[in-house]
Amino acid sequence: MPRTREEKFQTVIQKNTFYFFNPKFEEKYEGYVNSLKETLLNVKNRVETEGLKKEIFEELISEKENGLKALLALTGFSNEFLKRLITIIRIVDVPELNNLVFKKKWNKNESGENLNEWSDEQIKRLIKENEFFRKGIVNLFFEGATIPFLSQTIPLFELKKLSLSKLKFEIPEMIDTLIRYKEKGSYSGKRDNNPEKVIEKILERLNITWEAGDLTELISNAPFSKRTMDFIIPSKSSPQIVIESSFLATTSSGQGDKSKTEISIDALIKEHYPNAVFIGFVDGIGWYVRKGDLERMVTAYEDVFTFHPDELKRFEEFLINKIKSDA
Repeated sequence: MPRTREEKFQTVIQKNTFYFFNPKFEEKYEGYVNSLKETLLNVKNRVETEGLKKEIFEELISEKENGLKALLALTGFSNEFLKRLITIIRIVDVPELNNLVFKKKWNKNESGENLNEWSDEQIKRLIKENEFFRKGIVNLFFEGATIPFLSQTIPLFELKKLSLSKLKFEIPEMIDTLIRYKEKGSYSGKRDNNPEKVIEKILERLNITWEAGDLTELISNAPFSKRTMDFIIPSKSSPQIVIESSFLATTSSGQGDKSKTEISIDALIKEHYPNAVFIGFVDGIGWYVRKGDLERMVTAYEDVFTFHPDELKRFEEFLINKIKSDA
């Protein structure tokens, strides 16, 4: 006999484990955490007795199995952010940065057109096999904050992690690392830090009315295909311009699905609002290294902008010209 709804409900209430954990996994992972701690304590002792030397950290990341992870833990720099930074270094041609990381000694003259992000294993292997790449990684943590290109490209919240004081294990900097670990999620989630806020400011400055939400016709005609739109000018019932923003600082398998979704939305807008223009803000290193998904993504929009100052100026001109022509 099938169980009743109340019986099923009470099963979850009465037999709730609250927090599931696998004791064997917990024990194994605790060993990994303890290994990182002991590794960093060893590095701390060396720095205190020998002084702050790059060679100590070069040995750390090349000779210790989890040496790079220990360095990242010390500074609060995430593994994903380091991978993005390495990708950017491979893409750009900035002499001062190239010299800092000895780029000519490990870069294979890659083309930005076919560049793929390196995996953790590729980075780990190159650190062990190429002393110049290894020295370049250490140089980033010692001197990266002094490179104008990086100070203009990396958010200040992350740039502060490239600090000599952290490598010296100074107490205030250790506290700073703890705080940045704790506040990372809150920092990322703050609305004022979202790229969309830039679009809002432009619309406000130009006194352009806009709404966010579902396009009126799609609610009844495509309830399962519609999606919430970021900016609808001037209103959901009478759209002239529909804007979607997609800034990705990381890569994910979902980017392919996102591009397909945008293409389907473009078709719905053309069907139900033939006079409306669908445009997109597509930006970030996450799109740069997924060019197949990017190519599909941009086909959904009549025009595409980034958050580069030149593109923001072009966006303003686009808005002014479009609204004037429709007046």
